[in-house]
Order: sequence, then structure tokens, then C-alpha cells
Amino acid sequence: MSGPLQRSFARLFADVDTTMFVVTARGPDGEQAGCLIGFATQASVDPPRFLACISRKNHTYKVACQTDTLVVHFVDEDAGDLAELFGGETGDAIDKFARVAWRHGPENVPVLERLQTWFAGRVLERIRLGDHDGFLLEPVVVSARRDAQPLRFHRARRIAPGHAP
Repeated sequence: MSGPLQRSFARLFADVDTTMFVVTARGPDGEQAGCLIGFATQASVDPPRFLACISRKNHTYKVACQTDTLVVHFVDEDAGDLAELFGGETGDAIDKFARVAWRHGPENVPVLERLQTWFAGRVLERIRLGDHDGFLLEPVVVSARRDAQPLRFHRARRIAPGHAP
């Protein structure tokens, strides 16, 4: 798809105000990575499944492809600075985890301390979806402490991606 059709399709979704997430990963060599994502959705109720889509240009993608567990954090509206860090910087250039409080979660994947609502998911499938790959996740640990409003796409769209578009 290109040209007018691509622009029309983009306009169709311009006002969709999705929840933003930070996905973290830890590779077998101990390398940690994390990125802001907006392409994500619950994909099944029974059994529970979640689809997290990561750009193949993203540093986190390289690490996520080497692991069987990802952590998906729900970004709170008052955590715009975390969205800026994980969406506007690249792990190719900086250590994002040196700038935030975090702890080892399931399978030693980083869990961001400020984001109280998250889940760890076992990667069931990786699906090529254009310029992003979908990681189909089966929840294995859930921390549901949601008392804040989620950060939505309309607030995050001004963040310039840390990797080249």
C-alpha cells in the first residue's frame, strides 16, 4: 500500500486513542531493552492472550527475538517522562535502565518500579506484520494495581522515535 491509499488509511486511525505500553526484554546474554509501543491488544479471552507489536527497526526488537518472556507495562498518564525515555531514546545509544528504578521480574526481565500494572508473558509466536512483528503472549505473572489513568496515544504522538523511522 502506498500513496493516497496509505495516507487515507493513516487518517482513518489518526483519532484512535490507544493505550500506550512499555515492553521490556532481557536477552540470554543479559542485555536488557525496553521500548514504548502503541500497537497492542488483548487477542483472546480464553485462553488469555495479548499481541504486542514491536518495530523491527527498534533495538528492543533484537533483544525480544532472543527471549521467551516479555514484560508489558501499562503506562500511567503521569508517567510521560518514562514514555519519553522508552519511546524517544534508543538502547543503541543509551542505557535506559540506568535512568529509572527497576527490579528483576520473571525470568529476570526488567520491571519498571513506577508502573504498577504490568504482566509477564511467555512468547508463543512471533508474527511478521509489515514493519512490525507481533509477539503473541501468554500471561504468566500479572500485577494489576490500576488506580491511574492510562497514557493514551494522543499524548504520546509528539514523542519522536529514538530509532530512525
